[in-house]
Amino acid sequence: MKTAEYEITFPKLRKMLEQNEEWIILDGENGRTKLKLHDYGRIYSVPGLYEEIFYNRLKCDSPNVVGTMLAEELEKMKDAPAELRVLDFGAGNGMVGECLKEKVECSSMVGIDIIPEAMHAAWRDRPDVYDVYYVMDLNNLNKKEEETLKDWDFNTLVTVAALGFEDIPTFAFVNAFNIIEKGGLVAFNIKTKFLMDEDKTGFHEILDRMFDSCLKVVNSKKYCHRYSLTGDKIYYQAIVGRKLKDAHIS
Repeated sequence: MKTAEYEITFPKLRKMLEQNEEWIILDGENGRTKLKLHDYGRIYSVPGLYEEIFYNRLKCDSPNVVGTMLAEELEKMKDAPAELRVLDFGAGNGMVGECLKEKVECSSMVGIDIIPEAMHAAWRDRPDVYDVYYVMDLNNLNKKEEETLKDWDFNTLVTVAALGFEDIPTFAFVNAFNIIEKGGLVAFNIKTKFLMDEDKTGFHEILDRMFDSCLKVVNSKKYCHRYSLTGDKIYYQAIVGRKLKDAHIS
């Protein structure tokens, strides 16, 4: 993978910020700039920057955790699918897809993200991970796009570090879930606070309703997703389940 020349400076903060408010100073070929960590379009445009910030510096472990849990459940299943046809939703620059393919055998893997910069970064940095990569807004999926995705006959949905913080809305996740065939596997993670009663994103309510009706959880664990800029641990919940039926939630 190609990398660019740059220097990163973390701010000296007195208190922990929300993840979507965290920022760094980037010194690169275009000079010095303040860059929010959730400004993915700009981060993806600099080869190697995403990996340096989130994985080398902040020790993000989510692709490994979610991928390992999915692989472990596949080994336990007596009726495991003979081949995995994976939809990597919120695929970003392909790190999740790459990690998953190292742990399980996939007959097909399709990436999808809402921003074109993610697709460009995935093809630039990991050209062998995806069969196809779509730029789509699953919160406003049209009939043609839905048919295009369903033609892949996905039996596995993976969504890592993408739910909440206005990255992926609740109904975009529901739409992705409904594209997967009945009996398919679903592996995702979400910040623990979004599962609590006081959650304002809508994910607590939506996931509770899905767990009650259409998604059977087979494994779930709390773990350190990554560190914050202040060195505090950020906890997420990793969940693996099986789809029982489509989610009819309005």
